Amino acid sequence: MGAYLGDPSKPLLLSVRSGAAISMPGMMDTVLNLGLNDDVVAGLAAKSGERFAYDSYRRFLDMFGDVVMGISHSLFEEKLEQLKETKGVKLDTELTASDLKELVAQDKNVYLEAKGKDFPSDPKNQLKLAVQAVFDSWDSPRAIKYRSINQITGLKGTAVNIQSMVFGNMGNTSGTGVLFTRNPSTGEAKLYGEFLINAQGEDVVAGIRTPEDLNTMKNCMPHAYKERVENCEILERHYKDMMDIEFTVQENRLWMLQCRAGKRTGKGAVKIAIDMVQEGIVDNRSAIKMVEPQHLDQLLHPQFEDPSAYKDHVIAVGLPASPGAAVGQVVFSADDAEAWHAQGKSVILVRTETSPEDVGGMHAAAGILTARGGMTSHAAVVARGWGKCCVSGCSEIRVNDADKVLIVANHVIKEGGWLSLNGSTGEVILGKQPLSPPALSGDLMG
Repeated sequence: MGAYLGDPSKPLLLSVRSGAAISMPGMMDTVLNLGLNDDVVAGLAAKSGERFAYDSYRRFLDMFGDVVMGISHSLFEEKLEQLKETKGVKLDTELTASDLKELVAQDKNVYLEAKGKDFPSDPKNQLKLAVQAVFDSWDSPRAIKYRSINQITGLKGTAVNIQSMVFGNMGNTSGTGVLFTRNPSTGEAKLYGEFLINAQGEDVVAGIRTPEDLNTMKNCMPHAYKERVENCEILERHYKDMMDIEFTVQENRLWMLQCRAGKRTGKGAVKIAIDMVQEGIVDNRSAIKMVEPQHLDQLLHPQFEDPSAYKDHVIAVGLPASPGAAVGQVVFSADDAEAWHAQGKSVILVRTETSPEDVGGMHAAAGILTARGGMTSHAAVVARGWGKCCVSGCSEIRVNDADKVLIVANHVIKEGGWLSLNGSTGEVILGKQPLSPPALSGDLMG
C-alpha cells in the first residue's frame, strides 16, 4: 500500500475491531479511521478531498471519544445536530467541508470539557489505547449480560483485528452495507439487507441513519452489486450456513469487511435448515443442529387474534425488523424495562435508537420500537436472535426521554400506556390488542 501510520503525505488509517470466537452483535467495540490528527487530516484532504477528510476526522473523534475515552456519544451527537440546525440542513451528507471543520473543532472541545485534557493526537498512542479498549469491552456490563442471556461460556476473551481502512464516505460512488444471505426472519432464500450511499459502517449497524434496501446499490453500483452476490454464494457454500456480512464500496470497488453466521428467528431457522438440505449444502444431521432449542420456543409465541380488527388503531408504521406480536406498557429506558419486567409487567421498550447498552432491557421487553435504524441495526439483529418482536426506523414517532412520552401525530402516550406491535408488518397499534396461540404451517408441519 505504501502508506504509513502518522505520515501526512502517505496516511494509513486503521480500523480496530473485536474478533471473539462466538458472534456477539454490537456487544464489542469498534474504532474506525484511527490515525487521524490535524497534520494527517491535512495530508488526507490534499490527497482525497477536504470534505471526505474532515468527515472521517469528525467520525473518528466521536468514536474514539465514546469507545476509548468513555465520553458519551450523545455529547458529540448534540454538536452535530446543533450544527445541522444552524446550517439549515437535515442530513449529515449536506454539511460542507468548512462546516465539518467547525464540527471537528467543537468535537475537540468536547474532550477538553469532558476529560480536562486534549484529544490524544499521536497515532501510535491512539492505536495502543484503542486495542486496550477493545480488549476491555469483553468485560463491559453489556457484553457480560449478553453472554449470560445467551449462555455463552468457556471463552477466555476476544482477539483484536487491526485492518487498513476502506472508505464508504468518499461520495456517491461509495457506500456501506450489511446483508444476510437469506431472510433471517422468514428464512426465504433471498438476499436481505441494507445499504447507505456515502456512509461508514457504523451508520448502518448502530442505527444512526435509517438506510435504504439493497436495490439502491443494484441501481447505482451494478458491478459491485454483481460481485457481492457472487461472494455471498461462495461464503454460504464454504461456511454451510446463512451468513451475516458487512461490506464497503469505495469508489465503485467492493470490499468484504467481515462475515459471521447470521442470527435468525425460529421460523427462519427451520426454513433455512430444510432448504439447505434440499439444496445439497448440508446433510440432515447438520440441519438438525442448525435449529436451537430457543428457536422452537419462539415458534410457540402468540400472534394477534384478528389483525383486521385493529386497523383503525394503527398510529404509525415502521420497518418490520423482527416478526411476532407484542403487547405491553411503554417504557423509555433499558433499566426501567428490566425493573418493570421483574415486577411481572409486559413492556414495550421505546427508544430513538437502541445502543448495545440496552441489551438487558431489550431481553426483558416483550417488544422493541425505535424511531431510527434499519432492519440490520443492532436492535434488529439482537431482537431476531431472541425472537423478540421489533419495529425499527419508525420515523413518524417522536421520543421524549426527559418527559417519558411518545408522540405520534396527535397521540401522546405516557410511560405505562399500552401499545401493541406487529413485527411482521411494522404496524404500531394503540392500546392492548388481544393475542391468540400460534398456528404452525408450511415447513413447520413437514
